[in-house]
Amino acid sequence: MAIPVKFGISTWIWTSPFQTADIRALFEKTAAMGFEAIEIAIEDPALIDPIAVQSAMQEFNLQVITCGAFGPSRDLTNEDTAVHDNCFRYIENCFDFCLAWNAGFLAGPMYSAVGKARMVPPEQRKQEWQLAVKNLRTVCGMAASKNLQIALEPLNRFESDLVNTAADVVQLVNDINHPAAKIMLDGFHMNIEEPDMESAIITAGKHLVHFQISENYRGIPGTGQTNWKAIRNGLETIGYSGVVSIESFTPKNQELAGAVCIWRPFAESQDTFARAGLAFLQQWAG
Repeated sequence: MAIPVKFGISTWIWTSPFQTADIRALFEKTAAMGFEAIEIAIEDPALIDPIAVQSAMQEFNLQVITCGAFGPSRDLTNEDTAVHDNCFRYIENCFDFCLAWNAGFLAGPMYSAVGKARMVPPEQRKQEWQLAVKNLRTVCGMAASKNLQIALEPLNRFESDLVNTAADVVQLVNDINHPAAKIMLDGFHMNIEEPDMESAIITAGKHLVHFQISENYRGIPGTGQTNWKAIRNGLETIGYSGVVSIESFTPKNQELAGAVCIWRPFAESQDTFARAGLAFLQQWAG
């Protein structure tokens, strides 16, 4: 029996940063391939016309998922409150996009800056955790005022020293203690950090609102070492019925390639990556 999920794909497969000029072509391509959702990576809100996205959503009948990008200038664990304020403004802009696109949540590792991976004393880590909890509780209040949620994503140890596993992010959600705080999991990070992917998904449980996937090496789903049976079992156990979204990155953008350490293509073209990934996922879910 098929699991009741939809399939989506991240705009990062093809482009960075996503901008208005990309909208129609990417939506048309995504729909033509057979995807039901497109995950928009919002790097710079000023580059995106939300009305153009609305129009493309309607024309190509695609659901939109919104995913944030959190670099050093958007770090809620930074000592400088001006950096927090900048992050709050960015998140507020993303929430406005969520409303315009009928997206119920903003996803991403918004507790800290991506790439912030250090050896620090336990007391400092505790203080940064508490700061993340405090600031994310503020973010949850912002989200709830618009009837939205946030989906917090654990990252692997090379990209974050704060939240790495499903157990970590559940603890963060519990500490935030706000109904708007939810979870997104990414199979790539899970392949590094989780001893048992099925158990990790079950740990996230009712909090899980979005699921990203690629292979263990960020390649085409189905071509690597990922335990796809464990993922399916976990999603079935918790009754997940949201979007399963392919996330990988184009190596053509050198700034992005450096951030995610992708130096070579994983398919003859990014279109081939997307088509082959979807074909595998449809077979896997069926």
